[in-house]
Amino acid sequence: MESIDTLIRARWIAPMHGQERVLTDHAVAIRHGVIEAICPIETADARYQADEIVDLSTDHLLIPGLINAHTHAAMNPMRGIANDKPLMPWLTEHIWPIESAEMSQAYVSDGVDLAMAEMIRCGTTCFNDMYFFPDVAAARIDAAGMRATLGMIVIDFPSVWAAEPAEYLDKGLALRDAWRHHDRISTVFAPHAPYTVSDEPLRKVRTYADEMELRVHMHVHETVDEVDDSCDKHGMRPLARLDALGLVNPGLLAVHMTQITDDEIARCAAAGIHVVHSPESNLKLASGLCPVQKLLDAGINVALGTDSVASNNDLDMLGEMRTAALIGKVAANDAAAIPADTALAMATINGARALGIDDRTGSLAPGKMADLAAIDLSDLETRPVFDPIGALVYSATRDQVTDTWVDGRPLMRDRRLTTLDAADLSRSVDAWQQRLARYAPSADGRSV
Repeated sequence: MESIDTLIRARWIAPMHGQERVLTDHAVAIRHGVIEAICPIETADARYQADEIVDLSTDHLLIPGLINAHTHAAMNPMRGIANDKPLMPWLTEHIWPIESAEMSQAYVSDGVDLAMAEMIRCGTTCFNDMYFFPDVAAARIDAAGMRATLGMIVIDFPSVWAAEPAEYLDKGLALRDAWRHHDRISTVFAPHAPYTVSDEPLRKVRTYADEMELRVHMHVHETVDEVDDSCDKHGMRPLARLDALGLVNPGLLAVHMTQITDDEIARCAAAGIHVVHSPESNLKLASGLCPVQKLLDAGINVALGTDSVASNNDLDMLGEMRTAALIGKVAANDAAAIPADTALAMATINGARALGIDDRTGSLAPGKMADLAAIDLSDLETRPVFDPIGALVYSATRDQVTDTWVDGRPLMRDRRLTTLDAADLSRSVDAWQQRLARYAPSADGRSV
């Protein structure tokens, strides 16, 4: 018999790879963090001698670890601090003033830990982040064992992280150099948005991205006001401005894209860009609906992200899949739009493609890293199970995620975090709530 580290038996496996959409009564064999084989349980039991056997063969669905392709993870202490506001008042009157007063390395360290715990508990194994102090975030991600892509943020105005665009770029490049050989942490350029980054820094981003073959993660066409403002200031829509600057290319991850014309869809498809859909944040901020089915029909890769808990208000990728599927049908006026399989692909392999890591993760196949999540479908709320992928997308909740692995290492086992301490996190969030309370409205609408 062949020796392996871990054998995971499952009732169902959704590999997101190959011709079979669901494998029944199969097992995943893992050696040194890599998937060795996926085969029927009887074959696996006869072939492998495992140091550990995880038996989920009665009622669990095993899927690739979910990929949250757009986050601001450190904002977790601001969950619900400015509800029911449109984007620009939300940013300028609430979020940016809080960040100006409270941003620190300690804030980012604690916020990222809180976010990772939430993501791991909903089966997320990888996230694509855009925020200040990414060096601090990298250290926390390394310690927790997650996979992440960190944005080298660029913005015109000063912050506690950097004073002006050149310093943002210098610090971003230093981050890239420090972590470029890490197995689980990679970097992309992250200019915040067309309305917060001027032409010259964007030209430098394009030059560096081309030279280093790195991607560009950016909010684009999020609201009507953003588009109208760009037309007033630049005489063109934001996407056209980015195109003129050479940024509309296969390396662009355009987040939101709720305001996009058919001609722009055709241009994006021709350019090979990736779109990151954040439906719940778009709904909560009343930013609009991304025409996801039109994008997919045009051949555009669409990934899924939650945005921050300050605008969502959670990092629950199971909920995000359900919302994406449901509003996608409304946006297309077609009940067949965004079926469950497509929603799961957006949260797994499409996210990996957007980040350029689909050779390592995003699907379950021999030779890929063992990034997995297990969901218990035995609850009454998900039974009967006629189709496990449909049950996952339309019925399951994050409380049914029992186990999460990255590189074959369990980050959650039977709903218990293994690399983060829940009690410490609870004390941390209590401390930040007390500190930030003066920025939050009370029940009667007054500041407290």
